[in-house]
Amino acid sequence: MENYPAWVWIAFLAFVAVMMAIDLVVFQRRAHVVSMREASAWTAVWVALALAFGALVWGWRGPQRGLEFFTGYLIEESLSLDNLFVFLVIFRYFSLPENQYRNVLTWGILGAIVLRGTLILAGVALIGRFGWIVWILGAFLVYTAVKLLFQDEEVRIDPERSWLVRAARLFFPVEPRHLHGKYLVRDKDGRWAMTTQLIVLLVVSAADVAFAVDSIPAIFAVTNDPFVAFTSNMLAVMGLRAIFFLLAGLLHRIRYLRQGLALVLGFIGVKMLAESWVHVPIMASLAVVAAIIAGCVVISLLADSRRDRRR
Repeated sequence: MENYPAWVWIAFLAFVAVMMAIDLVVFQRRAHVVSMREASAWTAVWVALALAFGALVWGWRGPQRGLEFFTGYLIEESLSLDNLFVFLVIFRYFSLPENQYRNVLTWGILGAIVLRGTLILAGVALIGRFGWIVWILGAFLVYTAVKLLFQDEEVRIDPERSWLVRAARLFFPVEPRHLHGKYLVRDKDGRWAMTTQLIVLLVVSAADVAFAVDSIPAIFAVTNDPFVAFTSNMLAVMGLRAIFFLLAGLLHRIRYLRQGLALVLGFIGVKMLAESWVHVPIMASLAVVAAIIAGCVVISLLADSRRDRRR
């Protein structure tokens, strides 16, 4: 495991803090429906930042670390596509106004940064101390891939059964109205009450916990470098909001998305299990993951086009 000076970590965390502050202070001063143009622009910004950072890692730490960064970034973004669909279902389930989507996603991503960063650093430390944990993680990914491949399309997160929401309701009453971005308000008796927007945020946070358990182990098939694992995951997560608004209207057309993600998880899990006997170069891993995701998108769009012609 490589050691990095403290200033490197501080500099990256400061960058994350500045970007999130710009988003909160400058771009969220008023609630609004995010347009396709705005979503496209922000998606381009986040992808460009990730590519630039990957190039920096490549030049600073060498081609191997650079490829590990790009592979980890692609894997995390790919696995996040299914998460975005679930977020959209949650928003629609609670009838959240579209002009509040961005606000909820911003606070949800702040929580995800803390959660995923903690899990990655803990995982790297454990693998450095107990190498056999890689086999457990690999077996878990294969199990997750099989479950995802054969999972009923309708079996998804039930927002009302979220443990986080049920726990919160033990302490706060619920205000069913959407109150323009407010999360806690006073009810008629003067007690603090949760708004529907806070419930949505809790459900999204609980969903991300479940997603992190599935996706975080995948990064350890790519790299044992804590800085590369952490930064590739964080940059992928920070760009999710823009990608959500860009793809929200298209996700339903990628009908083979689950199968593609299952293949990605299965490939990564098998790679982890077989690493002691068969070494798969990082460039080959990047090519396989990219080919699987591109293939499932192309096949989905072709199938959708044939269905439209038959109508």
